[in-house]
Amino acid sequence: MGPRPPSAPAPTTPAGDPRPAWAPPPTSPVPSGADVAGEGTQARLAASLRTLELTVRRRLDGLLQGNHLGLVPGPGTEPGEPRPYQPGDDVRRMDWAVTARTTEPHIRETIADRELETQLVVDLSPSLDFGTAACEKRDLAVAACAAVVHLTRGGGNRVGAVVATGDRTLRLPARGGETAARELLRRIAATPPAPEGTRGDLPGALEALRRPPRRRGLVVVVSDFLGDVDWERALRALRARHDLLAVEVVDPRDEELPDVGTVVLADPETGRRREVTTTPTLRRRFAAEAAAHRGRVAAALRGCGAGHLVLRTDRDWIADVVRFAVARKRGWSGGSSTGIVPSPARTGVELHSAASPTGIR
Repeated sequence: MGPRPPSAPAPTTPAGDPRPAWAPPPTSPVPSGADVAGEGTQARLAASLRTLELTVRRRLDGLLQGNHLGLVPGPGTEPGEPRPYQPGDDVRRMDWAVTARTTEPHIRETIADRELETQLVVDLSPSLDFGTAACEKRDLAVAACAAVVHLTRGGGNRVGAVVATGDRTLRLPARGGETAARELLRRIAATPPAPEGTRGDLPGALEALRRPPRRRGLVVVVSDFLGDVDWERALRALRARHDLLAVEVVDPRDEELPDVGTVVLADPETGRRREVTTTPTLRRRFAAEAAAHRGRVAAALRGCGAGHLVLRTDRDWIADVVRFAVARKRGWSGGSSTGIVPSPARTGVELHSAASPTGIR
């Protein structure tokens, strides 16, 4: 027998520690090796997405069967194309504007809400190319997209995306089917990172989705929501037509600084660097400012009427998705709710809801 081929190295976290079993696989399109744009990169990306798909299927399969936002019985509520009136048509659907313009009776058909159209707004700005726990925030953002795609596709439903890096905005039209869903995730994961010093453009991505107007459905915004809360107006405008879900991706270093002495802090979206000493006073101020910012984000999302799911790089993300989805399913089915979110000691999930003004962590 010949020599045994070398085994693949064990997956590790950004810090070099063994990767937990629940951590999403690395999906960065720029690996540390030399074959940045070669076949090896594509093979690793395909393998990571396949692993992610199997994980999501195993733990989320059947979770939301038969529950879709915007799915209503009847002939439909979405305006369609006008057509000439025919004997037997419902006169209540008469389109008087077209009738007056053409001098012939016309009716306005409606589109039955049998299918759900989900649009992902994915923020892949440079601040997400960072992580200090089990994975990078970008990996977790791609994993969140995979969970949303799996929970909403099927039954003729369609999924599309708007991917914004700050350097470019990529629009992926909504399509149905398993093959289209896999291609959508592949293109999201393969989006090249923006150069350091590029500011994110979440408001622009939201506006790109709003114009031209889309058929009503579900809009899922995946971002770390760092920086100014300048996206609130665009998100509120989307709420007038769509159901909203915001997925906030958080790393522990977004909330607090470690006691490591002198360190260089870099802002990936401005390119500015500053050497600081992590004194207890600085660490307290940093934590307070971070908590205040997250409070502003939660309040803005709550004001826009969006569901708010927080995923962390240091916690089992898919367990958080399951708990959040089960809670929404209970609400869709008319289950009773006290508006009280269980403590994190029992759930480990962060939810911010309209019933809880401050949110519970």
